[in-house]
Amino acid sequence: MKKFLSLLLAAAMLCTLLVGCGSKSDDSNGDYKPFVEVQGVSDDTILVGNTAATTGAYATVGVPFNAGMEAAFKAYNDAGGFQGKSIVLKHYDDGFDGAQGMTYTKQLVETDKVFAIVGHFGTNTVGATLDYLKEKGVPMVYAATGIDDLYQEGAKGNDAVIYSVQPIYSAEGRVLLARAVAHKADGMGLGGTKVGVIATTDDAGAGLLAGVKRENEDLKAQLTVQEVEASATDFSAAVNVLKNAGCDVVIACMNQNPLATLMNTMRDVNYNVNVVTSYVNASATTLGAFVDSGAITDSRMVYCTAWLDVTTEAGMADYTTFYTAMSAWELANGESGSTYALNSYAMAGYIAGSIFVQALQAVDKAGLELNYANFAKIMEETEFSIPMGGTISYAGGDRLGVTALALNCVSLSKNDAGVYALTPVSPIMSLADVVAATK
Repeated sequence: MKKFLSLLLAAAMLCTLLVGCGSKSDDSNGDYKPFVEVQGVSDDTILVGNTAATTGAYATVGVPFNAGMEAAFKAYNDAGGFQGKSIVLKHYDDGFDGAQGMTYTKQLVETDKVFAIVGHFGTNTVGATLDYLKEKGVPMVYAATGIDDLYQEGAKGNDAVIYSVQPIYSAEGRVLLARAVAHKADGMGLGGTKVGVIATTDDAGAGLLAGVKRENEDLKAQLTVQEVEASATDFSAAVNVLKNAGCDVVIACMNQNPLATLMNTMRDVNYNVNVVTSYVNASATTLGAFVDSGAITDSRMVYCTAWLDVTTEAGMADYTTFYTAMSAWELANGESGSTYALNSYAMAGYIAGSIFVQALQAVDKAGLELNYANFAKIMEETEFSIPMGGTISYAGGDRLGVTALALNCVSLSKNDAGVYALTPVSPIMSLADVVAATK
């Protein structure tokens, strides 16, 4: 069971688719101007699309990701779909190439005439196509990347058609600062009073650092910030600045390779404070290696955020629903029925499909026609439940990705299966609740 939970917690690493009856649109966002009123909706289908790498080096991500989406759509379609209409996914393989992704995205919108892009895949393609999708006013639901181009506060008009889900660097940076200074006694955070920040100068580090600074406009913590090159093999100059400043907690704005450099440097200079970092670093294997090397100790622990959590009763129930849907799709497509049961990318695809399904259910419940104006209205008004995760809202034009995150750390000893495991420290909590624990 411990191994099972460890595998599922690793899923939190996810690093990186004719109008019905009802009332007319109540378009409160008068600045929104889609290029057509609606497309991709027929008497019996709702056509959505994505481009994803399903051959080549990234096929190990793209194939299960699409399978997870298809599983969510099949479960919805089998239950009757949207007023008898089934969701159909149109997919192109872009080979993880942004230019090819742009070509296929235009084909999906202008030739195939999809209703929405669902499960938009990969940094290259997402980054290349965001402006185009905004120009057309075609909704994009879920991006399989955390690039900062996705982050928007108070988006209006066509900018608001981008609905990210998984964590975005800037938004997660806000959470990292809140967790760094939230009360330690009640398990909410690390209880820091002087916060050191080490950020790489690449996209990940810059995005996370921007979020830390954004949140500090409100929290007004005492920060000491150092920026480093991700490729550097020694961070001792930056680490010693934080140590000499008396920083009692460190925020690591970086990915796995520079995190290894940071932890080894902190060990070598005997800097013994806790570190909090992104969900992309929440690998029990990677963090376990730091335990073996002495870079992680009981006085120098690494805490990682997580946006999925199956250690709770609700999380396990969601996982069971995912497993049932995934198995049904696999069996219907000649698979074993358990190929993707523990695949984190399949879970991500399932979440992407689920958010789109929830939107259709909300449109249906409101008795609205399925068109772009009504879809935008519903996306703003609905609080969405993330399977195996928390909730997300797009109210007020905020496009932050999920900010309801848990906090985990690695065990200091191996479990019965002979491996290190991620251990829950604090459950999934909204950013607002974590900030409240800083007061």
